[in-house]
Parts: sequence; structure tokens; C-alpha cells
Amino acid sequence: MSHPVSHPAGGYKKLFETVEELSSPVTAHVTGRIPTWLRGSLLRCGPGLFEVGSEPFYHLFDGQALLHKFDFKEGHVTYHRRFVRTDAYVRAMTEKRIVITEFGTYAYPDPCKNIFSRFFSYFKGVEVTDNALVNVYPVGEDYYACTETNFITRINPDTLETIKQVDLCKYVSVNGATAHPHIENDGTVYNIGNCFGKNFALAYNIIRIPPLQAGQSIPPLSHFGLTPNYIVFVETPVKINLLKFLSSWSLWGANYMDCFESNETMGVWLHVAEKKKGRLLNLKYRTSAFNLFHHINTYEDNGFLIVDLCTWKGFEFVYNYLYLANLRANWEQVKRQAEKAPQPEARRYVLPLSIDKADTGKNLVTLPYTTATATLRSDETIWLEPEVIFSGPRHAFEFPQINYRKYGGKPYTYTYGLGLNHFVPDRLCKLNVKTKETWVWQEPDAYPSEPIFVSHPDALEEDDGVVLSIVISPGAGPKPAFLLILNAKDMSEVARAEVEVNIPVTFHGLFKRA
Repeated sequence: MSHPVSHPAGGYKKLFETVEELSSPVTAHVTGRIPTWLRGSLLRCGPGLFEVGSEPFYHLFDGQALLHKFDFKEGHVTYHRRFVRTDAYVRAMTEKRIVITEFGTYAYPDPCKNIFSRFFSYFKGVEVTDNALVNVYPVGEDYYACTETNFITRINPDTLETIKQVDLCKYVSVNGATAHPHIENDGTVYNIGNCFGKNFALAYNIIRIPPLQAGQSIPPLSHFGLTPNYIVFVETPVKINLLKFLSSWSLWGANYMDCFESNETMGVWLHVAEKKKGRLLNLKYRTSAFNLFHHINTYEDNGFLIVDLCTWKGFEFVYNYLYLANLRANWEQVKRQAEKAPQPEARRYVLPLSIDKADTGKNLVTLPYTTATATLRSDETIWLEPEVIFSGPRHAFEFPQINYRKYGGKPYTYTYGLGLNHFVPDRLCKLNVKTKETWVWQEPDAYPSEPIFVSHPDALEEDDGVVLSIVISPGAGPKPAFLLILNAKDMSEVARAEVEVNIPVTFHGLFKRA
């Protein structure tokens, strides 16, 4: 897995290039055979516009949201894409400049406005971006594109047209929600939002949206773990400094990235709440510092919670390394940057759900199949040490996916991930979390995206199904991109559907069955 593959040709730079949307779907050229049972559409989100006129966006999370769709019908495949008509996008198109400050790009005030109107617009408050480039997810019958602010955007999953912007603040007291909600089989959506509490303290709210009854339509409000009885929230050292956040908007040139701070001494704290009562357990779990963007899965076993995470070691913020200038650099530079960055590791933490003071100083984990430990300390905190489930030098197992419908929140065996090689996505990987065995798909100068697992309709086993990923192949042959279909059992190729257009980076998405 850690055999060094290099990318001197720099084909990965195509992931960060502006593309045009399509006026109508295009037919993809299929090689191999698309399984007849695979009917529906793969919907994915990512940035598609990396500059407005002569003004560039600077960070990976700034480009304007582009919604992609691959449709599967009777063995044929079409591809479609449209920009999400967010306020940020529409106003940028209208004014031909960046109007709304994004994650790492400051929007300068309109030079045509005089000092008075600028002064008043400042007092009207902060304009928060609605650039929905991170994920797309269902709420009842509706589909929403989202980022990590209070705005989500309802979209039509068939035409990719934008329906309307929804402000979560009007429904629950949150200022931001995660782009990684959990959706249960009955349609209930769980998410975590944050709100400004007393004295500008940041409080976290758990938001539960019940499955929609007929005629009822409330929008939703992963970065958290969910099991049948518990919610696990991981508090990392990277925080938004609220005073900086609120005051920086009056500063010339500040953006979201400037408001992050890292606490070098706190390490990581884990919090567990009872799902039904929403009550926090009075147990203080502590471990050493890491960054966290994606949970793999969480489940309960004999009085323990097993929490599997994609971590980046240390307290320095990984997003500092995701500026487009870094990601578009030549291979040698990309490697040098990644050497300095926090190192990735997939880890399993085990949290005991009850403690006895008599066990102070002892490891409380009694499960036979893990080397993870939880030691009760004299101050009644529980110190966790992980079991490493995947680690390779500067090789990340990231954007993890599982057979979520059947195994989300339950004991499981397999996860599928995107392999990042010094931050460059260059392989797809299946991992057996019990034995640590891996299976890899990789091709020279091919750059895949998050693998989406689609279960066979008559599946008997956890990994009966296929894995879907959008791959760009800028170097090889005439076709710049393709949708790849792998057999989930052994990650061998089943088919691919090639298109004549480049497809920039996408972050998350889903398969919507027909």
C-alpha cells in the first residue's frame, strides 16, 4: 500500500481547473458491462469555478459549487452537471467579481459604493457564504446541497436545477451545521450544529429531524458518530475563535481561515450523549491531539463504543495545507509540503460506557479483538490509546464509505476509502477493519474521488455490490474523465463510462436508486 507512486507529470492539477456546466446530459462511452441491477444516479458535489474574471479563489473549499450526476439506465450512462445557483454564485456572475467571502478568499467591498453605504452594510452584519460545495443529501423526498454554514440549498436531483436556499437559523438556533449528517433507515436526519452561547462560548446542539409526514416539510438542520443508543462527538484542538470571527469581518482582507486557532495543549476530548434522551454522559474521554474530518463508523459492543476515525496527527490545522497554490504545485513541491503537514492514520478508539473508581490506573477495555486501551486516571478522566487500522507514510485512507444502510452504527468489517498520496488522490482502497487486509485499485496518472458503495439488491454479504468513483485521467488517451465501477469484493474493474470533458475535484455524494 505504501509503495511509492509518483506524479511528476502533475496531471492532478486538472482537479483544480474551472469547467463549464452542461446545457443537457451527455452520453458516456461504456467499456465492460454495467450491472443490469445498477439503476439510478450518482450525485456529487465539488468546486467547479476557481476564479471570477481576474479574481482567483485561494482555497480548496472556495470554488463555486458544481453539482454532478451520472445516470445509469439499462446499461447506458449519461453525465450532467450544473452550477448550484447560490447567492454567492449568482451575485458573482452578475457583478463579475467575488462578492461573498469564502473559506479562504476575502471578497473586497464593491469599489463603486461610497464610504457611507459600505459603513451601513457593515452594520447590517456578516454575509455568510451559501456556497454548497461539500455534500448532497436527502431529507424526506427532497435533496439538499450543503457546505458547513447555516445555509443549505434545495436542488432537483433529476435536472440539477436549484430550487431554493434554506436558512437553518430560521428553524433551529444554529449558526453552522456539519456537511455530514446521519440519515437513519426511517428517514430521520441527525446533525450537529453550533450556536453562540453565553459569553460567546461555543455550544454544540444535536439536531434531529423526524421523518417527514405527508404535507410536512422542514429542512434539516459527520462530523460525529451515531449508534442505536449513542451519539459520539469528537472535540479536536482546532476551533473558530468567535471574537476573531465576529471582528475580522470588519478587517480588510480577513476570511474564515483567519479565524481558526489551534489549542496546543488540550489534545482531543470525546463526548458521548444518549440518543433518546439527548443527555451527555458524565465521562471525560481524553487522547492526544489530532485533526478529524471523517468518521468511518461507530458501534456498540458489550458496554463499549467502538469509534473508527480518519485522523491526522497533531494539533496543526490540516486545512492550512489545502490552499490551491499548494495543491497545484509541481510534484516535488507537493511532496515537500506534505512532509511538513500532520500525518494521516486510520484509528480505532474504544470507549467504556461505565467506570468503577476501583479500576483507577487500569485498562478498562476487555474486548478480545482490539489493542485499543482506555485507562482510568486518578482525576477520573479516561485516557484513550488507539488501535491503528491503517497507516502508511504520507498515505491517507480518507473519504471513508461503508455499507451504510445495513451496517451504519453496527458492527462491520469493510470500509472503502480514497487513497491520498501526499494529498494527491491516486488510488481507491478497501480495508478490512478486523484483519487490516487491503485491496487497491490504481492506474498510472489516474486521480479518483470518494468511493461510493452500492449494495446489490439481493446482497447476502456486507460487500456484495459495487464501488463507484469519478476518475480523471488527463495524461492517458483522448478521454479526460470516466466513471469507474469496481466489484466491491476485490476492487477489480467491472466497467467504466468515459466522458469527453474534464471533471474537477468532488468531495461527497450519494447514489440515488431509481
